[in-house]
Formats: sequence, structure tokens, C-alpha cells
Amino acid sequence: MDEETRLIRKGSEPTNLARVVNPPIQRGSTVLLPNAASLYDDNQITYGITGLASPAALQRALADLEGSPDVTLYPSGLAAITGAMLAVLKAGDEILVVDSAYKPTRRFCDRVLTRFGVQTTYYDPALTPDALMALATPKTRLILLEAPGSLTFEMQDVPAIAKAANDRGIITLIDNTWAAGFLFKPLAHGVTISVQALTKYVGGHSDCFMGSATTMDTVIGNQLGDAMWDIGWSVSPDDAYTMLRGLRTLATRLPRHQESGLEIARWLQDRPEVARVLHPALPGDPGHAIWKRDFTGACGLFGVMLKPCSQRAVHAFLDALQLFGLGFSWGGYESLAIPCDPQLKNRSVPVNLEGPLLRLHIGLEAVEDLKADLDQAFEKLV
Repeated sequence: MDEETRLIRKGSEPTNLARVVNPPIQRGSTVLLPNAASLYDDNQITYGITGLASPAALQRALADLEGSPDVTLYPSGLAAITGAMLAVLKAGDEILVVDSAYKPTRRFCDRVLTRFGVQTTYYDPALTPDALMALATPKTRLILLEAPGSLTFEMQDVPAIAKAANDRGIITLIDNTWAAGFLFKPLAHGVTISVQALTKYVGGHSDCFMGSATTMDTVIGNQLGDAMWDIGWSVSPDDAYTMLRGLRTLATRLPRHQESGLEIARWLQDRPEVARVLHPALPGDPGHAIWKRDFTGACGLFGVMLKPCSQRAVHAFLDALQLFGLGFSWGGYESLAIPCDPQLKNRSVPVNLEGPLLRLHIGLEAVEDLKADLDQAFEKLV
């Protein structure tokens, strides 16, 4: 062969791979099939959009975590939520969405689903299962839950809602990112579709985007997979490898986030500047009984309601923080803080708070250092 041909062909022959603890990263769009008959065999991997070594290994591991037969991967947590909804909804459907849902989820419902003839009704997270089901109509196709709720951390009686919805043939979908698929098992409690942003605790290092959705329902599982193909979502093999690496230490990291988070939360409860701490794992929190019944632990994310003060004072406090970064994501090893009030303006149900609301993510730094950082920042809250 000519040298031009040899440069293309040599070095690409399959070799025996050494056995290592994680699967290899296969970067490839083209998949070479063994014969012509295989090209249109749906049981074969025919294109690199899915099924290569690291995404497939991540899917198997997440399926084990979720207690499900299969997991569909998406390029972000938001894509997992929107992708799952697109897979099961059609024009003319109605959906019930908890008012404390992740803000981009709400944006998708308002901007996209509306254009495609799907009507959204937002409901108070404090509604009982019976009161929630009273809002359902014959056209209600799906109920979207989140527990604890974004920013305000309300708990919902997920098993009771799931049972009531199942009895009426309504799909339930939960954003389970706070529990990371580890602290709460939605499918075991009757939820139809469990979604999480792997970007957060599964990745654990704030350097990669991905989401997942899974179900025990075979028909819906096929719909999730078909929509992934039809719309063209894919995840990179490098990102899948990174997520799989983070998953290995999830069970080690989460208890540390819980321990540090609860210590900081209790410390904040005694601060004169704090009106209330919003954390379902704290006794006295309105959602504590449900959390204690259904969850096996907590993560490091919770809310802090300050006593009445000006926005200028809140910004001075946040700007004074040195160890806490100011950023919207969470679930990594680093501690973060954001003000929540601008986002609460979009709620349909009024959120009656005594003062400004902050959201803190407690990372893996030493707790005493984090307390010292908060302490010196509180001096600027004037």
C-alpha cells in the first residue's frame, strides 16, 4: 500500500487491551460492523452516539444505583428533565408541576411545552396528595415532583402522590438530584420516572455536565430511549468516564457533605442574624418527618433565611465570603452561596419569608474554616 494509505490504516487494528479498573474511553462516531447484514441490525451498536465502553459502563452502574433495568443518559441534568417529558407528552396533554421546581424546568414548561400544546399548572408543594389529585383532569398526563424543593426545600409525600397518580394512570416524574439517587430511591416508592443531574453529586467535582432518567416501566423506558435517538442527544465518552469515576466515591463523599452540612446548619440556627434554616434533616423542619421516613441521609444543600435586612447588606455579606464561592451549581467538593430572592419572584404560590433567603452548599472543606468564613462575613451584614 502507498504510504498515504498506510498512515491512515496502521495503528488502528484491534489489540488485546490490558485489564484496568475502569473501562476504556472509546472516541468514535463511526462503528465498524463485521458484515453487511449487521449494518441494519438494531441489536448491534451501529453508531457512536451511544453504547461505547464508558457510557455503557456508566449506564450499568447507574441502573444498579437506581434499581432499574436501564438508564438513559443526557448531556445535562436539564436535558434529562426536558427529554423525559418530551418522550412521554403530546399535544393536548396537561401536566402538574410543583411550584418549587428547578427554575429551568419551569422555563421549559412555559416557553417550550406551551408552544407544543401542553398546558402546565403549578401546584403548592404543601398540598396533600388528595388536594393535589383534585387538580388533575382527564387530560392530566404527568405530575412533576421535587423533594426537597429547589431553594425553599419543601418535602412532598412522594410515595402517597405516586400511588394516587398510578391509580389514575398518571405518570410521575421526580427530580431526585438532591438525593443523588443514593439517599432516596424514587422507583422503589412508586415513582414512574427518576431523573437526576449527574452534574452535581455523581460527578462531584464541578467539571462535567450530564443527566440521567430511568424507569421500571418497559414501555416508558423504550420511549426514553427512542426520544434520545430521535432528538439526537448524546454524551461524550470522556464525560461518561468522568461521571463513572465520580460515582465510585459517591457513597464516601455524601456522608461528609451531610455531616458538615448539618453542623453548619445547627450553628446557623443559633446565629442572631438568622431567622430560620430550611433543611429537612433538622428536627422541627416542616418536612422532617417525611424526610426521616423516606430518606437514608442528607446532602450539603440547604436554605438560610436571614432576619429582615436590605439587599445591600445581603450583597455585602456575600461579597465578604472567602471560602464560599458565589455560583449557581452545587454538588462538588467546594462550598457555595447564592441569594434566592430574585428567583422566588417567578413562583405561582406566594412564598412568605421573614427575610432574605440564601442557599448554601457545604463542600468538603474543614467545618471550622467554613464557620470562620461565615462569621467574618456576618460582620458585614449591616
